[in-house]
Amino acid sequence: MRKVTLGRQSPLEVSQLGLGCMGMSAFYTGAGTDEAESIRTIHRAIDLGVTFFDTAEMYGPYENEKLLGKALGSRRDEVVVATKFGTLLHRGDGSYGLDGSAENVRLAVEGSLERLGTDHIDLYYQHRMDPNTPIEETVGALGELIDEGKILHYGLSEAAPATIRRAHAVRPVTALQTEYSLWTRDPEAEILPTLRELGIGFVPYSPLGRGFLTGTIRSVDALDESDFRRNNPRFEGENLAANIRIVETVDAVAAELGATPAQVALAWLLAQGDDIAPIPGTKRVARLEENVGAAALDLTQEQLARLDAIAPAVGDRYPDMSTVNR
Repeated sequence: MRKVTLGRQSPLEVSQLGLGCMGMSAFYTGAGTDEAESIRTIHRAIDLGVTFFDTAEMYGPYENEKLLGKALGSRRDEVVVATKFGTLLHRGDGSYGLDGSAENVRLAVEGSLERLGTDHIDLYYQHRMDPNTPIEETVGALGELIDEGKILHYGLSEAAPATIRRAHAVRPVTALQTEYSLWTRDPEAEILPTLRELGIGFVPYSPLGRGFLTGTIRSVDALDESDFRRNNPRFEGENLAANIRIVETVDAVAAELGATPAQVALAWLLAQGDDIAPIPGTKRVARLEENVGAAALDLTQEQLARLDAIAPAVGDRYPDMSTVNR
């Protein structure tokens, strides 16, 4: 698989498609039910040239990092491991909450290193911005971890342009992670221009619209009661019905190419630039192989234009949008 470079001043080479591991352990239907299949999926990803694996301490919590560490084993040095901190209160009782303090950063990284079974993390993201801690303090602590070799690069997740600029002024940011797909075009307005001006790579999460762009979700009835999407505004009632039109356009292009909707959605995203490395998530080998096939799919300019013209999804990305883009 082709490689891309994230970050101009602190560059990190990764496969153009990564693997988001969250759904193996948390938030989605079937999470945590088949560790063996999840491990097979991680191993197959490496065999197919995927070198970029994404997790976070809050996925489980902790269970997803443990799973990834177990799966990588002796193959750790073949891949780039990205994980995230900042949404668990290590200075308190470990419950969910935002904490970007220097003390919390240091407590968090030690736990992640142990669970991942490694002596360094390739890319360490602040998962959500802490409004009570200046970003300069957080980045200062991350810089110390880089100097010590515990992390090699740092990134931000769901940060606003002003926050990105402040962080980058302290120490170059390698990558910004936020939601981006045919289902979520928000980053095109301000985030992407800011990243390209500063030379920061972009890692879109949920590049398949939380599974919606696969064309397999027409209602939430088949989803577990604990599935995050049951309470997501875009999957509710009239919003879901209105958003079906997005998949219909993707389906039409897929039929022309003899491809799947997921492959078309990912190919569109890959066509948006060489500084982008999406991380589609799956816990199944078959879905992984399907997703990786998108890297070989060429969309015509006419097809790209039709996909570009899709109107935005109806409904917010989260029930509570207060923690994103700040």
